Amino acid sequence: MLLAVVAASGAGSIAGYSRAQLMSFVWLGQGLIGVVLLWGWNDLSERIRSGDVVMDLLRPQHPVFAYVSADLGRAGYAFATRFLPPVVIGSIVFGMALPTRATTYALGLCSVLLAVLVCFLCRYLVNSCAYWLLDNRGPTMAWMVFSGVLGGLYFPLRMLPGWAMWALWLGTPFPSILQAPLDVISEHGGVPGPAAMLAVQAAWAVVLLAACLLVQRRAERRLVVQGG
Repeated sequence: MLLAVVAASGAGSIAGYSRAQLMSFVWLGQGLIGVVLLWGWNDLSERIRSGDVVMDLLRPQHPVFAYVSADLGRAGYAFATRFLPPVVIGSIVFGMALPTRATTYALGLCSVLLAVLVCFLCRYLVNSCAYWLLDNRGPTMAWMVFSGVLGGLYFPLRMLPGWAMWALWLGTPFPSILQAPLDVISEHGGVPGPAAMLAVQAAWAVVLLAACLLVQRRAERRLVVQGG
């Protein structure tokens, strides 16, 4: 679909993306879904619903950092098995654009790491709604919809009007999950540049970590184990 939009424009590019960069956007995006684990994680909400979360609170490590550590390990495995194979296949078969600068690889890895952290912290907050709701399907469905649409999974956010793009970048963490690492790795030359995107990702990681710690502290004060 994106290639059809480029062909219809007659300019050979759209929103600053060449045809090869759009191919990179698609293939890298598909690989990153599994690395950041955009959907499918409800471990915390299920443990809250069943009451097993009490065991997490008895451990010496803070629940937020315990889950972060486990998710980073999972992401490392997913990077090797879920991300690298699509990139290799896409570059060989479809001619996607690979980074031309050595620094892009280092910046790309940093951006992916921050994306994993931001995505996990968002999912932790969504799962934490179960402390108050028990049935967490509503927040989970909302997360599934907004994280993909507003995160750059279906189309580059740069195709939106400038005010809308900047509102999403600065007002929500969603672009930091997919759009930022995709732009960094595909070497999109638009504004903001790689350093600015990494700074935005890092800022959201700090804000979300503080929010998770605050929510966890509030939840522990009112925790009621279901059935007891």
